[in-house]
Amino acid sequence: MLQKIEGIKTTLWTGLAVSIFFVVACYSQSYWLSKINLIEQVVLGLFAVGIIFTAQFSRSRYTLLIISLLSVYLLFQQQLVSNDWFIQHQEWIFLSAMFILSFLVNVKDRSLISVHGGLRLAAIFSCILLAKGWLLFGEYLTAQTLLLGWPAQLSAHITITLPLLLSCSYILFQSLRYPSLLIASLLTSLLVASLAYYQQLTLPLSAILTLLLVHYIVVVVIDSYYLAYRDELTTIPSRRALNQYALSLGRRYCVAMVDIDHFKKFNDSYGHDIGDQVLKLVAAKLATVGEGGKAFRYGGEEFTLIFPRKTIEGATPELERIRQLIADYKIIIRHPVRKSKKARGSKPTEQTKTVSVTVSMGVSAREDKQSFEQVVKVADQALYRAKKKGRNNVSR
Repeated sequence: MLQKIEGIKTTLWTGLAVSIFFVVACYSQSYWLSKINLIEQVVLGLFAVGIIFTAQFSRSRYTLLIISLLSVYLLFQQQLVSNDWFIQHQEWIFLSAMFILSFLVNVKDRSLISVHGGLRLAAIFSCILLAKGWLLFGEYLTAQTLLLGWPAQLSAHITITLPLLLSCSYILFQSLRYPSLLIASLLTSLLVASLAYYQQLTLPLSAILTLLLVHYIVVVVIDSYYLAYRDELTTIPSRRALNQYALSLGRRYCVAMVDIDHFKKFNDSYGHDIGDQVLKLVAAKLATVGEGGKAFRYGGEEFTLIFPRKTIEGATPELERIRQLIADYKIIIRHPVRKSKKARGSKPTEQTKTVSVTVSMGVSAREDKQSFEQVVKVADQALYRAKKKGRNNVSR
């Protein structure tokens, strides 16, 4: 459920940001329309930057998307074909875009200079052929509707509107299952393409593509930042982010080192999958820290809490609250159990067990002339004392 909520938030925020950009661009045309020639020069540079940038950061789906947009732009600019050909085949180009965007949702980022890259290019070419085949089917359908006396708009809706609705629904569904900025961007691109096709967007194509390309580059930067500074499993800031954050701390702060009690034994008893769930649980509870604190994953089963401008006395009540919050949470473990050898071919039953997880904490405050590493070391020593005292407590 939380994942679906995150997917909705990601999609809505992305859509809102792009919508604001387009609204501002539409209402400020009088300021920049006279410089459209300059924008057309800029957009070519953005295409080059976008392709190199996304490829460098191994975001091949964005690279393929930008290459596809570049092809459309060159067609529109009559660099590859005449303007009459472009006008006559607008439906084919639009359908191809729908199928390509839907395809990019399902693939993973792989190197383009590999077998995977060749297969993806072949798949994109197949999407273009599929779009042509669907249009031929639409022509056949149009002939049939005329013979049967049905409304002529019916075949147009089936040929264009139906694939559009299915593509939008599918990409939106995937954004709820796997929330990511990429899928939200693909959905946004499809909606923008739809507006452009139905002539409800009055911006020049070069301006539209400039906005989309800037959006893609920004998203890759944000995504790369999260990849570098966020722990992939727990989604809280990583140790690299902790070291960066330490540079911004003043002279007074508290550091708390947090360790999950008996985690290795827990991992050995219930498996690494359950162990990962425990790490996620503890990280989620630590992320609720108040009093201006911030949570980081230090490594393994160890976490760090930083309290800027706080003394030990000011931070301890919040540490006690979080420690108790984690200890009170009940984890239900489900795993299949076979009743007997005769039941080997039958469906396994489920056995459940409720367990609790506790954490030990060591806290220290910065003293004069102490470096951040020294404060962390003192907090680590306090953590060791907390474990010696029986675990599930906070030690100074």
